[in-house]
Amino acid sequence: MRKSLEGIASLIDAHPHARRLLVGYSGGLDSHVLLHGLAMQRQRWPDRTLEAWYVDHGLQAASAAWGEHCAHICHILHVSFRALKIDARPASGESPEAAARRARYAAFAAELGPDAALLVAHHRDDQAETLLLQLLRGAGPHGLAAMPAAARLSHGWLLRPLLDVDRAELLAYARAHGLRWIEDASNADLGFDRNYLRHQVLPLLRERWPAANRTLARSAQRCAETAAWLDAEAAADLADAATERSDCLALPALQALSEQRQRNLLRFWLRRLNLPIPDALQLQQILHDALHAAIDRNPCIRWSGAEVRRYRDALYAMPPSAAHDASHTHIWRPTATGWPPLELPGVGWLRMEETVGAGLRAEALAGRGLLVRFRRGGERFRPVGRLHSQELKKLLQEAGIPPWERNRLPLLYLPSSPTLPHQGGESDPLLAVVGLGIAADHAAKPCESSWQPVLQSPSAAGSGIV
Repeated sequence: MRKSLEGIASLIDAHPHARRLLVGYSGGLDSHVLLHGLAMQRQRWPDRTLEAWYVDHGLQAASAAWGEHCAHICHILHVSFRALKIDARPASGESPEAAARRARYAAFAAELGPDAALLVAHHRDDQAETLLLQLLRGAGPHGLAAMPAAARLSHGWLLRPLLDVDRAELLAYARAHGLRWIEDASNADLGFDRNYLRHQVLPLLRERWPAANRTLARSAQRCAETAAWLDAEAAADLADAATERSDCLALPALQALSEQRQRNLLRFWLRRLNLPIPDALQLQQILHDALHAAIDRNPCIRWSGAEVRRYRDALYAMPPSAAHDASHTHIWRPTATGWPPLELPGVGWLRMEETVGAGLRAEALAGRGLLVRFRRGGERFRPVGRLHSQELKKLLQEAGIPPWERNRLPLLYLPSSPTLPHQGGESDPLLAVVGLGIAADHAAKPCESSWQPVLQSPSAAGSGIV
């Protein structure tokens, strides 16, 4: 295990900006060995802190007692301890394993700063299991690359310093140091695919091929190299197909590629947007229905957690739209310090950024609240640069705003009555259509104090700025 401890030190030394070392500590054998090994070596990093985080998924009755055990071990090792309680209930159609993993890493990611690295105890047996699971799911090079030793997680890093260590080595270390760890009974449940591979399949493989763990890990590394090469190719293609919006691709550039490069680019683009990757059939549907549709068609291809739409000569990707009541009117009142963010359910957050010479004249808004509505039909608007007002519908079409976004663009009205009626009247002037423009009569002049309305959508990809 001495060589393995050196490997841990090398990985940590390769990330000098990580001043906080946070161990994902479940109390089980693997994470206990990792925590103990780090605690025994902490003198190597006198300018770094060592902490242990226990995640209580709330799925087992013993989880609270396990947390107490972890706290006790950390007290003995003189390691700072923290417990995070999360909701790991699976969504519809989601496996309990996947739900727990998603919730766990989301909790970690929310807490990681740029000076932190989360260390987890995945080892070579885990890597072999992951590769086989991905192979059985029909994954490509990215899936078969399994788990990297280092990856970004939120603003910090996710490190796996034990990937070159077999579980047998960890067990020997634990016994040699008299460690006490938690045995989770669910790890023996063969109803879980990973447990079935761990207890039924991999032991048979190692009987025939004793070096199976190393061989599978080597294959994962080669797939990781292939995946990196494919990503470099996709990044170059994305540069040609990119638009002003990260969630939008220019179709002519995409259509100019071979089908293999189209597939590679689409997967790469969707990963960049943190959207689920479609399966082979769904990807083929995107290529067939979206790329080859007539210019006046707006096909939409949906799969769990994402959808792709075509509008004119562009392809858009997004999470499924949340429910939105376009008939509701919101009242937006300023405070002494400015405009507090206004939540628009199903749409996002509306904000006002203080600026000069752009947006709405501050003088016109002084001491006044606004009514925030959505399209109801028949609105007319004269944005900056237009001599006359026009139907808002035509302006949105001219601006190339996709149809599914038009009814979600906030319309800002200045009520004629200072009492801010809940519905507003026909005489209330339309000051701005967020995502389209500012009304010419209320736009700030150069060097004039102003407020710029900004819409931040839930996915942040489709944010619009007036």
